[in-house]
Amino acid sequence: MAKHIWMIAYTNYSIDARVRREAETIASLPEYRVHLLALKETKEPRVYVLDGVEVHELNVAKYRGGGNFKYLSSYMRFLILAFRKCSGLAFKGAVDLIHVHNMPNFLVFAAILPRCFGKKIVLDVHDTLIETYATKFSGIVSGLIKIALVLEEAVCCKLASAVICVNEMQWDALVGRGISRNKTVVLMNLPDPRRFDFGRQDFKKPDNVNFKMVYFGTITHRLGVDLVLRALHEIRAAVSGLQFFIYGDGDGRKECLEICRELGIGDMVQFSETAVPLDELIQKVRNMDLVVVPNRRNVATDLMLPVKMLEGMAMGIPVVAPKLRTIEHYFTADQVFYFEPENVQSLAGAILGAYQNRDGRKQKADNASRFFDKYSWNSQKQDLFNLYRELV
Repeated sequence: MAKHIWMIAYTNYSIDARVRREAETIASLPEYRVHLLALKETKEPRVYVLDGVEVHELNVAKYRGGGNFKYLSSYMRFLILAFRKCSGLAFKGAVDLIHVHNMPNFLVFAAILPRCFGKKIVLDVHDTLIETYATKFSGIVSGLIKIALVLEEAVCCKLASAVICVNEMQWDALVGRGISRNKTVVLMNLPDPRRFDFGRQDFKKPDNVNFKMVYFGTITHRLGVDLVLRALHEIRAAVSGLQFFIYGDGDGRKECLEICRELGIGDMVQFSETAVPLDELIQKVRNMDLVVVPNRRNVATDLMLPVKMLEGMAMGIPVVAPKLRTIEHYFTADQVFYFEPENVQSLAGAILGAYQNRDGRKQKADNASRFFDKYSWNSQKQDLFNLYRELV
């Protein structure tokens, strides 16, 4: 009889590559049935099946805004509804394992009743809350919040039967804070080979003819989309035929639109109206000539290996990226067009260098593909299978 796996994720499922990849991977095995609790993406919550995963939308929409306490309120509403659902499943004996995707970590408490009934919990740490929120507050408030977040992380990881980390740098941070080494496993945020065609970019067209640059993902201050816009203004006189596409949404969208108007670069920049569903996004991105990853430097981004960067590389597209700790751990200068973080002139120079050098773009894209010789989802998903078989 198939085991019932329930995943919990405060996310819009259709656009979340990592959650979809893991859910669909587990659903591909006949011994598991995968159900997922997620945010609603339409006016009314739905229940539907997508690529073998049964998605249950809870009556909470994703909060977009700058208010941290409103984010907390939205998280709490989602937690309460997920708790009610999981508790009902526990009483019915209809759950065998719960896989919780952060943020936040405390979503594990939605599964507290199944845990009391002996069911196992997997906590999947996409981003560490301590680093993510470290730069949002200052003074005494910052210190108190950090203490609370350290406690929240420790308690949630203790409650979990296993903790998944997304890269080695994040793993070091968690283990360094006392999380048991024996219950942690690294499953990187790698592109799904079923969706990404790995190295089919066309470099045959003439240099700089309809040169298309792209950013895709959340539009927020720490991820630096505004820096790209200012860099484009710096090099506008030196380029022709360059277009910048932004596919995503977030609380920084309004600021970026205003910057475009102020700098007069609206004719070079095109925003999607909303976040783009994953399969549609892939079709749009594979036609691009350059992926730009403009993350600012802070303790959170230093631990990130951005999935947008890896997905671009998987499609054979060269990448402009900042010199941040985790990125530099995995990639050398012959694989990426590097720039100094938060330095608009350095970013402008990296974009211009990529724009002017077709052969250099091809060489870096080819070199970046070596990463997938060592790290691939087809290999790492076996670790996910093994984890599930050990726990269930």
